[in-house]
Amino acid sequence: MQDLTVTLVQTALDWEDVDANLDALTAKLAKIDQSTDLIVLPEMFSTGFSMNPHRLAEPMSGKAVAWLRRMAAAKDAVVTGSLMIAENGRYYNRLIWALPDGALAHYDKRHLFRYAGEDKAYTAGSRRITWHFHGWRIRPFICYDLRFPVWTRNLGQAYDLALFVANWPARRALHWQTLLRARAIENQAYVIGVNRVGLDGKGLAHDGHSAVIAPTGEHLFEPIGDERIFTVTLDGGLLERYREAFPVWMDADDKMVLQDQPVHEKGEAGV
Repeated sequence: MQDLTVTLVQTALDWEDVDANLDALTAKLAKIDQSTDLIVLPEMFSTGFSMNPHRLAEPMSGKAVAWLRRMAAAKDAVVTGSLMIAENGRYYNRLIWALPDGALAHYDKRHLFRYAGEDKAYTAGSRRITWHFHGWRIRPFICYDLRFPVWTRNLGQAYDLALFVANWPARRALHWQTLLRARAIENQAYVIGVNRVGLDGKGLAHDGHSAVIAPTGEHLFEPIGDERIFTVTLDGGLLERYREAFPVWMDADDKMVLQDQPVHEKGEAGV
């Protein structure tokens, strides 16, 4: 299994200003070394985490999607991040996977953040996706998905790297840090989390804590507070050796949902 070079873009976002965000990100991506394989942007990188898709969402032929295609071609790398997308009369928080040859794939956020009203503004996705890239199996997730280990479970070693893009507020940073590490350890996979920084249009502060975590749980990178671009090479051989030496995955439950046994009043399990 070959190594994979990934670049994380931890950035501030201009609230609901697509042109300003794309211009700023164009300048940032111009500084990235050409040798990277994958560039990861935050959730809703063109607008911030807005509940106004009726004004801001675009079709798959829209400006920000076209920008992703141009950047992927210019950097000769996959560029990925999520956008507001309008499709068939519905709105999606959609992570776009843009390849250098112009091809696109996508993942729609499964768990919509009820606390912010995301479930009322957007339609939830229903499919887990695994992309094969440079010998790696990569599974994408978006922000709130991180809290749901059943959805992110790596059954049968189905993936090698889990990607989480987010607009995760500073006041719950401890949850973000803890859950990213837990997902890496329990799934014996690399985990990358890319979060934004700065204030959003509702006054919520974001302090980054973007992270690259090895399957052992070791943090390889975690900047706090400011804008940062960081490139790291993931060691494919380490992943293979770790899974072979400590094969916890072989004893994992083989069903996504385990049904509880009924319990009688005295506490005995039903038979």
